[in-house]
Amino acid sequence: MKEQMTVDITGMTCASCSTRIEKVLNKMEGVEATVNLAMENASVTYESEKIKPDDIFNKINDLGYGVRNEKMDLDVFGMTCAACSTRIEKVLNKMDGMVSATVNLATESASVEFNSAVLSADKIISKIQDLGYDAKEKVQREAKAQQKEEEIKGKKRKLYISILLSLPLLYTMIGHAPWDTGLPMPHLLMNPWFQLLLATPVQFWIGGQFYVGAYKSLKNKSANMDVLVALGTSAAYFYSLAEAIKTIGNPNYMPHLYFETSAILITLILVGKLFEALAKGRTTEAISKLLSLQAKEATVIRDGEEIKIPIEEVRVKDTIIVKPGEKIPVDGKVISGQSAVDEAMITGESIPVEKTAGDSLIGATINKNGTLTMTATKVGKDTALAGIIKVVEDAQGSKAPIQRVADQISGIFVPIVVAIAIVTFLVWYFVITPGDFASALETAIAVLVIACPCALGLATPTSIMVGTGKGAENGILFKGGEHLETTHKIDAIVLDKTGTITKGKPSVTDLEVFGDEEKILNYLVSAEKASEHPLAEAIVEYGNARNIEVLPMDKFSAIPGHGIAATINGEKVFVGTRKLMSKEGIDFAQYEDRLEKLETEGKTAMMIAINNELNGIVAVADTVKETAKTAIEELKNMGIEVYMLTGDNTRTAKAIAAQVGVDNVIAEVLPEEKANHVKELQLKGKKVAMVGDGINDAPALALADIGIAIGTGTDVAIEAADVTILGGELTLIPKAISLSKKTMQNIRQNLFWALAYNSAGIPIAAMGLLAPWVAGAAMAFSSVSVVTNSLRLKRIKL
Repeated sequence: MKEQMTVDITGMTCASCSTRIEKVLNKMEGVEATVNLAMENASVTYESEKIKPDDIFNKINDLGYGVRNEKMDLDVFGMTCAACSTRIEKVLNKMDGMVSATVNLATESASVEFNSAVLSADKIISKIQDLGYDAKEKVQREAKAQQKEEEIKGKKRKLYISILLSLPLLYTMIGHAPWDTGLPMPHLLMNPWFQLLLATPVQFWIGGQFYVGAYKSLKNKSANMDVLVALGTSAAYFYSLAEAIKTIGNPNYMPHLYFETSAILITLILVGKLFEALAKGRTTEAISKLLSLQAKEATVIRDGEEIKIPIEEVRVKDTIIVKPGEKIPVDGKVISGQSAVDEAMITGESIPVEKTAGDSLIGATINKNGTLTMTATKVGKDTALAGIIKVVEDAQGSKAPIQRVADQISGIFVPIVVAIAIVTFLVWYFVITPGDFASALETAIAVLVIACPCALGLATPTSIMVGTGKGAENGILFKGGEHLETTHKIDAIVLDKTGTITKGKPSVTDLEVFGDEEKILNYLVSAEKASEHPLAEAIVEYGNARNIEVLPMDKFSAIPGHGIAATINGEKVFVGTRKLMSKEGIDFAQYEDRLEKLETEGKTAMMIAINNELNGIVAVADTVKETAKTAIEELKNMGIEVYMLTGDNTRTAKAIAAQVGVDNVIAEVLPEEKANHVKELQLKGKKVAMVGDGINDAPALALADIGIAIGTGTDVAIEAADVTILGGELTLIPKAISLSKKTMQNIRQNLFWALAYNSAGIPIAAMGLLAPWVAGAAMAFSSVSVVTNSLRLKRIKL
């Protein structure tokens, strides 16, 4: 059985790291893995009968990286003696994914450390409850954000100390200037041992992270950015140390010192890493905004009393009171009360929806004017909002196909750079400046530190993160990076008529009966009552409004694409198209003009026959969405061929198409035939997007290059489509294509910059035209520039 998990990984510094981990994990039997440097995690699918999650975690650890575990504190209720706490502790520590669990009887609490890829807070609490106790989580959802905040604070502290120690060394560089600066140069600053004193803590304490990373990388027969930094700074530091030692007993010796080079390189790289971390934090703002929609508390009825509890403690079947102006805390159903609910933030519907007993409620929406009593049906990770957040998180953590090129380059990048640096040193030492070790070393260091695999590794994922986040903010949910990339290639789009071009809420516009009107209406409404087709719903609503009696049926069958057949009071009843009537031998020739007139008006005309005699004509029409014409015009202006697909007859279909400006009409299509028409367009070389409701169009959505589901995020199976448009707003489709194009343009800019920077920077450094500290500064800020460029997507107008 295949299982899926997302593993947070620590210690990755560049694309070489992520490529290495991905390569090793994919070599494990039964494992498929995608590692994302920007998100600092791995998406892993594994066969549970062949491998355990702990084996995957151990493999990551063996490679010299870490698996980020989550810590959580729990309040535990019901413990009465040490045996209770011992029992809970023992059981928790046996759970898969549990790193450690400590239960304290005195404080009635538990501290657990676990891997969130396998375990969750709900599973741990459920396990405690299974033992006969109860527990609740102390830590809020913001814990991970706080952890990141602490990491950034740590980076800042180290950076400040590094700057403090490096500034005097930076001042000594004035002494190397080829011109007279006129600034005083204190003798102490030029003392090699004073410089050593300043440079050593920067090299080994502050810069120790690069040594650790390099060691882990080399230990596993790979090389990453840490290797380049460690090699470059160590060469400068130890050469300077050797020069300093030469002054012992030889006070007249003028050493060539590069302590300032190693210290300033490390400082500049730390500056770049800090800016990169801050910028990367901004790429996930879309998730933060979605999380901020959620209510923090809920008013529940416990033991007959109303009490406020944190949202995390709400359980399925809880009775909740929602007062005017409050957010609906979780998904549920109205038990009593009446109110209007603003669902715009989830469904995109700007008009508040009236809610009464039995109606569904979506968590995070806002109750407007009445008090509602509801029961919770979905909580925690099962709510509609959580589902949307999960889609965005998965998309932000996925890879686009264009990233494969960067991954391939990153895998061999560092060894090639090291080789170039060695060749550079040898050429300078033996050819350009024969015997000048210092000049050769300085040039080789510049080559090592200017190379930046990080910029290459971040070029694609940061754009994907920002692009998918921007989409989510506008009601466009991309399922993954692959779909975000493919969307910009679309040159043909197929729109299902009902519910996509039209509102999907048809109503009866015309009714003509030939014979006993009461009997015909009774039979018509009764027969359609058993059908689930939208047109049938319109007829039933028409009957309900006129109190038409619904009669019991002896038989019923739906004939897809043609109509229905039923037996009522022993009489055969048919409601449907010309094809159905012709098949049953029912003559309708004298009514052909009436049918054509209705159809040219864009109405769907159906005939009613009882005992093989035509007894009436009913016409149903669906209202075209207000924005449909604008959206279709925008698509055509993009050079995209627009097709309308419908089960309606050609005349009705063309009438609807004319209203919205669709030139290509595919009519009289049975549900099972929709996918065939998508295939036909693909065989013509088209990249096809299919737009439907995500349920009855599922085969066509799955077959299309991009399946786009129109829905609310709750009534559409998000998994059935590559892109989901929340709220059914058609103008979001050209916006989704535009966002895809702009994101791909952004990725290409990033890749161009990363490749051009390295392609130009390395030769320039090898020619001796850059001092090592300048090369280091360029390297440090190349990643920052890539992330900053990606963040520009946040400001684009769709």
